[in-house]
Amino acid sequence: MPKDSSIRSILIIGSGPIVIGQACEFDYAGSQAARSLREEGIEVSLINSNPATIMTDPINADYVYLKPLEKKSIVEILKKHQEEGHPIDAVLPTMGGQTALNLAIECDKAGVWTKYGVRIIGVDIKAIETTEDREKFRLKMLELGVGVCQGRTARSFLEGKEIAQEIGFPLVIRPSFTLGGTGGGFVDKPEDFDKALNNGLHASPVHEVLIEQSVMGWKEYELELLRDGAGNFIIICSIENFDPMGIHTGDSITVAPAMTLPDTLYQKMRDLAIKMMDGIGKFAGGCNVQFSVNPENDDIIAIEINPRVSRSSALASKATGYPIAKIAAKMSIGYNLDELINPITGSTSAFFEPAIDYVIVKVPRWNFDKFPGSDRSLGLQMKSVGEAMGIGRNFQEALQKACQSLEIRRNGLGADGKELTDQEAIKYSLAHPSWNRMFHIYDAFKAGLSFKTIQNLTKIDKWFLYQIEELVELEREIGHYDLEDVPPALILKAKQKGYADRQLAHLLGVKESKIYNFRQEHNIRRVFKCVDTCAAEFEARTPYYYSTFNSPQLPIEGTETPEQGAFPVGVLAGNESITSERKKVVILGSGPNRIGQGIEFDYSCVHGVLAAKEAGYETIMINCNPETVSTDPDIADKLYFEPVFWEHVHAIIMHENPVGVIVQLGGQTALKMAEKLTRYGIKIIGTDYESLDLAEDRGRFSALLRDHNIPYPKFGTVRGSDEAVELSRELGFPLLVRPSYVLGGQSMKIVLNEQELEQHVVKILHDIPDNNILLDHFLENAIEAEADAICDGEDVYIIGVMEHIEPAGIHSGDSYAVLPTFDLSDNVIKQIEEHTRTIAKALNTVGLINIQFAVKDEVVYIIEANPRASRTVPFICKAYQEPYVNYATKVMLGDKKVKDFDFKPVKKGYAIKIPVFSFNKFPNVNKELGPEMKSTGEGIYFIDDLEDDFFQKVYSERNLYLSR
Repeated sequence: MPKDSSIRSILIIGSGPIVIGQACEFDYAGSQAARSLREEGIEVSLINSNPATIMTDPINADYVYLKPLEKKSIVEILKKHQEEGHPIDAVLPTMGGQTALNLAIECDKAGVWTKYGVRIIGVDIKAIETTEDREKFRLKMLELGVGVCQGRTARSFLEGKEIAQEIGFPLVIRPSFTLGGTGGGFVDKPEDFDKALNNGLHASPVHEVLIEQSVMGWKEYELELLRDGAGNFIIICSIENFDPMGIHTGDSITVAPAMTLPDTLYQKMRDLAIKMMDGIGKFAGGCNVQFSVNPENDDIIAIEINPRVSRSSALASKATGYPIAKIAAKMSIGYNLDELINPITGSTSAFFEPAIDYVIVKVPRWNFDKFPGSDRSLGLQMKSVGEAMGIGRNFQEALQKACQSLEIRRNGLGADGKELTDQEAIKYSLAHPSWNRMFHIYDAFKAGLSFKTIQNLTKIDKWFLYQIEELVELEREIGHYDLEDVPPALILKAKQKGYADRQLAHLLGVKESKIYNFRQEHNIRRVFKCVDTCAAEFEARTPYYYSTFNSPQLPIEGTETPEQGAFPVGVLAGNESITSERKKVVILGSGPNRIGQGIEFDYSCVHGVLAAKEAGYETIMINCNPETVSTDPDIADKLYFEPVFWEHVHAIIMHENPVGVIVQLGGQTALKMAEKLTRYGIKIIGTDYESLDLAEDRGRFSALLRDHNIPYPKFGTVRGSDEAVELSRELGFPLLVRPSYVLGGQSMKIVLNEQELEQHVVKILHDIPDNNILLDHFLENAIEAEADAICDGEDVYIIGVMEHIEPAGIHSGDSYAVLPTFDLSDNVIKQIEEHTRTIAKALNTVGLINIQFAVKDEVVYIIEANPRASRTVPFICKAYQEPYVNYATKVMLGDKKVKDFDFKPVKKGYAIKIPVFSFNKFPNVNKELGPEMKSTGEGIYFIDDLEDDFFQKVYSERNLYLSR
């Protein structure tokens, strides 16, 4: 059926601020859907309260409403469109996660859609209710003949106790209508049941929980499906959880395609998934189905079905190259699969099931270090804040690449001297999964635990455990050699299993550069393969690549042997990334989401890519986060889905030979590369490494401030606790203590006396050995402000000055920030503006800079300067309706000067940046705030004046959460 021509205008509901359980995968889905619908000539309106995302940018939709995700906002939008004569015809609620669905259901029940003549497309509300209401889901599955766990729903405490008696322990509690497993959990013993039942009933918005038998330790699989209005189905991919049942899929290591699923079982699962999707409602769109398989007898039971795009759809899209949200959006307006073209090949039909000739491994990224005292065990409630994905020709290579992408100071899975050797501690970790269990499985094999013990403790499929055991055996073999006598074939084998040069250097006791040189000498080089959705059956138009090592590494026939050194990658057989003669620029992405470095840097990267394209450059994106828009193959001219890890970045740069690399848009991840890039003679576009380092080096930066008569709090740098105590007597308490070169206030603390100081310095040196530690005199009761600016080395344009509602001492990412300032005097604002201009020029900034200030007794002190994109830049872009990152990128490239732009910010009332926390995932954690950032996302809220009730309330509570 062709598209429904009666739908001319669609409202997409977003997912709001990033929280644990609902992250940028919906930003990616919403952005893709909006672009897909606009290609069809449909007017797209979008509601979302998240200012940090590319989704809420004017490039994606005709109308963007940065409003709270509540019924009142929906009514305002529908009314406005009706009054202006272009009413909204339909709403697409499946791209914004649970938040969007819940809001769509609330509006449906209140009759809002009916009143304004709006159709719900892409989903069936009854289907949502069936899948979200645990009891309805259970009964529907039984009606369809699909196996489910034994159990039923309790609507009261008493009913829950009765059901538990019927089923017996162990059992599992799953609250209805919650996201990320909130309030759910396993109960092994009767004495723990009352508390768990209470928690579950309170967590569910409808105060209902499903109580069912526990299938802990069974295998877990997911299928990602698409169905069109004619009832055609395709399975995009199968995903297998490395971790068995008992850990939320968002906290599980997942692998695509499924590695241990026999074809007979896959076909059975496929038939069940189609039956389930057909049984819950007749709608067109994406759907995710989760199954559990009993490893003893292959019994299959259905765990849940999500009739919408999800975290898994983002992963499946990036894993296969099949753009699920884009196709689902087109199907929601009537198209059938056989009427659409596969955007990757540009020639074949979208009605096909992707085939992949590589392996994908997703490893979650946690931030437990931000929540001291938190329960670090993994279970039904999701706790990870982001994820990284590795692509390889085999499971081991993909796993190592995913581990290299995590940025947790590991060089892959082991081989870095950081192994746990205490056998009892290892056994405890294997039986009680936490974020590091994967590393401890490797440690267990290395420490000599038997295969049987490891399998009994983890219940992980033997196949996966053999893969890790094989890595440990390979390392033992390499350990028998020195670099002088190691067989090149053994090094090639290790590279094919994903080992980084750093890991091999550790095993052979040499420097990383020696391994690199050995590889060049023996022609052991990365080649780049294309992600094409069809296992190379058809040619792909979308340049989307990953790296691997061919075997053998031979040049294309007829290539002349170079006089010295290795063959260029471009002539190696099997390399599919053909380089052009165009001037190119590489943009480094920000890796997996985490607290302190979130989606705001992805926003900046995407704008950087688009601006460089406009300036005539071929753009090359390097990133490893499957949830983001920057890793959408449609964005850059070339996407390398690779770890933002030196060895990988360097290989791509050597192959592509760009004019330079942009590091200031990808947060600390990209900035950390600046020194190496400079050392290797690779040009950094924009502010150079010398200036970036000067801003981080507190001593040199303070000397710069002193030379320009700019005040800053008294400070000193130390490397040990004795030195710190001595310096504290000179500086005076309270002191702000922090390591250098960190993001998100990691390990920052305010200390009040010598004992606290000593304890914190020892802790920092334990966590980050050999680091400089900064001690600043802390300005109590100061007001905090910050400014973002664009500088071209000569002129400076200040894009915005914000004032924090909370006093100095709370990390800027956790503070409510108001744009423009609300009670700073003209004298103070003048000082802020003068200092910003002076510092930007003194640091030779080319591009963006963020400066933070403390204001006390009408004097403005400098806290720090960061010559890069900041968390607040997207917020200012949205508030003032100007594309500042686009402008800044053109300045970095030397394409434009600051004076070439006609700045026209829309200044009306005030915009407030609202920090959003995920403390509900860590119930026993202290909720006080200090210099270390803890928020997972943010919202934006506009007010006309300071009499606004919301502002008054927040302002009255400004000192409430300040701790240390």
